Amino acid sequence: MQSRGLFGKKYLDIQQRVRDIPPPDEDHVLVKVRACGVCGTDVNFVRDWADEAMPLGHEISAEVVEVGKNVTTVKPGDSVIVEDCTMCGVCEDCKSGQPQFCRNMYDMEGQPGMGEYLSVRFNSLDKYEGLDHVSACLTEPLAVSLTSVLNAQVPLGGSVAVLGPGPLGLMSARVAKLHGAGYVVITGLPAENPRERARLELAAKFGCDDFIEVGKQDVEAEVKRKFPKGVDRVIVSSPPESMVDALKIIKFGGIITFYGLHFGGKSTIPVDINDLIFRKISLIPTFAEPAINFPVSNRLLRDGLVDASALVSHTFGFDQARDVMEGIIDGAEPIIKAVMLPHGE
Repeated sequence: MQSRGLFGKKYLDIQQRVRDIPPPDEDHVLVKVRACGVCGTDVNFVRDWADEAMPLGHEISAEVVEVGKNVTTVKPGDSVIVEDCTMCGVCEDCKSGQPQFCRNMYDMEGQPGMGEYLSVRFNSLDKYEGLDHVSACLTEPLAVSLTSVLNAQVPLGGSVAVLGPGPLGLMSARVAKLHGAGYVVITGLPAENPRERARLELAAKFGCDDFIEVGKQDVEAEVKRKFPKGVDRVIVSSPPESMVDALKIIKFGGIITFYGLHFGGKSTIPVDINDLIFRKISLIPTFAEPAINFPVSNRLLRDGLVDASALVSHTFGFDQARDVMEGIIDGAEPIIKAVMLPHGE
C-alpha cells in the first residue's frame, strides 16, 4: 500500500512524499496514524538545522490495521502508542536492569510519524484504552517530562525551577507538583506575543506558583528573593545557554536535570568544575532514548492528572503543516502544542 507523509528541512521546506509500505512481515504491525504531535526537534529541523529532508513526527497514537504472523500482543482495531526508539531487551544493559542505556534499539526505520500509515515492530507498541487519539499522542513527550522529574529526585515539599515553558517544560512543572514539590517556578520569554501569553496562562493552570519573564526580570534575583540559598532542583527544558541561570539558582547539594537542545551551534557553555565540586551539584541529563515510562505517562493522561486538552491548542492536516510550523517559530499564534491529524479526523 502507499502512505503519504511529511519530511522537512531548514527554511520551512516541508515536503509531502508518498512511500510504498509492504505488508507486515512476521514481527511487524501495520498501523494507521491517528494523531502525531509536533516536537521541538521537528521545529528545529525545519527552522535552521536540517540540510537534508528529515522524516517529521515521532509523538504517535495509532490504530492497528494488520499484524504479522508471529504477533500476539496486539490485534486489528487496538489503539496503540508507537515508540520511536524501543529497547532491544536482550543486550547486556537490558539484561542487567538498565534498559535506559540500551544502544541496540529498534526505531521507526526512517518513516515519518506525520504520515498516514507506518509499519513497525510489535514491541514498539503500547496499547491504551479510555483516551482519545489526540490526547494519547502526548504520551511520548509526557514520558520525557516524567523522566526528568524522576531524574531530579524532587524532594517532598521541595522547591523546583523549570526553565522553559514549552510543552515539555509545562508538563515537567505539572508532574513536579504531582510528585510532591511544594513550590514550582517556571521561566519563559516575556509574554509579549500570543504564544508566550498562552504558555504563561497554562503554567498557572498547571499549578506553577510563579512565572519569571526572562529579559524583563533577572532569574537569579527573582528566585533568591524567595529562596536565598537557591532552589532544591532545576529542570532545564530551554536551550543549553539556560544552564548558566540553572547553575546560579541551584542550592548546595542540588540536582539539575536537563534536556533542552540546540542544533545551531549553541550547545556549549562554560562550566566552573570547581564550583560543581565544592557545592556538590549533580548534573543529570534526561534523554528520551529508548522509550521509558510510557505506560505511566499514558495513565496520567487518561486519568486527567495531566490535562491534554489544555495543552493541545491546535490540530492540522497536511496542507496546513507549513503555516503551523511558522506559527510555532514566530509566536504569532497562541500555539502551545500542535497535533497533526493525517486523516483529517
